[in-house]
Amino acid sequence: MTKTTTNLIGILLTILAGTYLYFMLCSSCGLGGAVADEPVKEAVIPAVPEATSYPFAFSDGAYAYNDNDNYNFNLSSSSILTPLSQKVTDGVISLKGFLADNANKVINITGYYKSNETNSTMYPNLGLARANAVKNHFVENGISSTQINTLSALMDDMVAKDNVYLGPVAYSLEDKAADADDELQALYEKIKANPLVLYFDTAEASINLSAEQRQKVADISRYLDKVTDAKALVVGHTDNTGVAASNMKLGQNRADFAKNYLMTNGIAAAKISASSKGQTQPIESNATEEGRSKNRRTVITLN
Repeated sequence: MTKTTTNLIGILLTILAGTYLYFMLCSSCGLGGAVADEPVKEAVIPAVPEATSYPFAFSDGAYAYNDNDNYNFNLSSSSILTPLSQKVTDGVISLKGFLADNANKVINITGYYKSNETNSTMYPNLGLARANAVKNHFVENGISSTQINTLSALMDDMVAKDNVYLGPVAYSLEDKAADADDELQALYEKIKANPLVLYFDTAEASINLSAEQRQKVADISRYLDKVTDAKALVVGHTDNTGVAASNMKLGQNRADFAKNYLMTNGIAAAKISASSKGQTQPIESNATEEGRSKNRRTVITLN
């Protein structure tokens, strides 16, 4: 190996060694920190919102009851979850005694609901359905329905716990309205003038309520609660297709179906009378399909 070659190899080794030492000992020199390691960012985990919970609480002057336990409901449901807390049972007993001693007082039950819930009840919204479910439990435990008002409120900020709403019901005690009797009379006249009419397809007995029909059911339910001897009259009608005797039976089936639907949603069987007129009371001509469709109906009104 010549001296020149040896010198070149020495120079090359010197350059490689210097480059290695440079990067090992001064990797950021002259680079403005561009090659410095960036800090590792921690993953952000979204906070889980805390479930809302509303108490079983009501008060009037010196009388008060307050407990964190309440009536609970599944999402999109108006069925009370059981078993109930002993505190709820104690509260109902306490309320019963108070209302019995104060006939001029009423308890307002306000059911909460969210706009994204599915309402499969006969009421305009799940809040009112939940309030009526609580009302029915009150009545089963001896509180007069004449001293109970049911209302609803949209509460979109409710948060469920494991698909259960904790106590989506609020309560308040107040004096019975001075014009309560006048309001009931006006409600009676409204229902009688514009009863709830359900239409059925030929040979079918099924119910799919519109928003207007749901409100009529709520009005009928409210009147039945407030008037002791009031009854809902459910009358089934048919067109003249087929045999008269069979149509009388079909009309009864439709009336019974509507009665059972009302009962399922909390109206007492004793408050409902179901009967049939069959094809005997048409309101339109049976000569056309349009007329026959009007005659296939069940009318729900008051006695």
